[in-house]
Amino acid sequence: MLTGKELILATKSFAKEIRWKSWFHTITTLILLVASIYGSFYFSTYGKGYEILAGIGCSVATALLLSRFFIIFHDFQHHTILRKSFGAEVIFTLFGAYMITPPSIWKRSHDHHHNNNAKLYSASIGSFPIMTRQKFMEASKSDKFEYLAIRHPLNMFFAYFTTFLYGMCIQSFVSNPRKHWDSLIVLIFHFSTAIFLFVHFGWLTWFLTFFLPFFISHMLGSYLFYAQHNFPGATFRSNVEWNYANAALESSSYMVMNPFMEWVTANIGYHHIHHLNSKIPFYRLPEAMAAIPELQVAKVTTLKPSDIKACLKLKVWDPEKNRMIGFDELETA
Repeated sequence: MLTGKELILATKSFAKEIRWKSWFHTITTLILLVASIYGSFYFSTYGKGYEILAGIGCSVATALLLSRFFIIFHDFQHHTILRKSFGAEVIFTLFGAYMITPPSIWKRSHDHHHNNNAKLYSASIGSFPIMTRQKFMEASKSDKFEYLAIRHPLNMFFAYFTTFLYGMCIQSFVSNPRKHWDSLIVLIFHFSTAIFLFVHFGWLTWFLTFFLPFFISHMLGSYLFYAQHNFPGATFRSNVEWNYANAALESSSYMVMNPFMEWVTANIGYHHIHHLNSKIPFYRLPEAMAAIPELQVAKVTTLKPSDIKACLKLKVWDPEKNRMIGFDELETA
């Protein structure tokens, strides 16, 4: 049975980009995205009666396509696809700005997340914070409130405001204006676009073309990111006990989805494999899982309401029970 470095080496044959496939998925998704944005703009601006329903449908489609293209963008940021392509660099830089994910903060925080996934004392940068039961019990009321607020379902629901506008842009710029100047540029561009749509085309066009797609896609992305590492069965280790391969397989979920949602999320549900080797293109992740038996023994979650509830109820890590626990098992201080 392959473990550790042997298992990582076994995945190397899949960590090879098929260039035409990378461009195919990028261009077709981009075309569909532009078409859905235009559809939501046209029907919300010029539509009458039942045509507004078409605008709502296009708006939801835009949200799902933004989610898909963001995950393709995420692969590009890992240098997994379309390396050294000037055209791809332009497309994804503009898309990152559009999605209010400034390149300077996104890549730094996400790379840290991959290198420190499931470490108890290093995992909060680029990820949801994790406290042990003891640390939580000993924390001040303000620290407890902040910790629980970040992990609260409402924070994921309003991720457009909390995680992206505030965390990715405002907080990063305020913390280091010289290093994260692009956060300010992204904010100016974002609000200028919103104001332009609202003033010149009205609230409905702004809502369906701009606000709703961002709100839905950021909400979905925030929950996916949470559930990929906060699910029943996930394990966390101290820095001394931590192992990269074990963290990938034991602390990253395989989120089982139907074919449509697999397409929408660009196979990000195969997250345990992505964390084991982030150089595997998203379209080759199912291929890798099918070929390597060790990857098929994965910790599973789904988008079923019962599994979502099970993930959201987890609050702190209990080293004695070797699992995450919720309030029902946590004695109040």
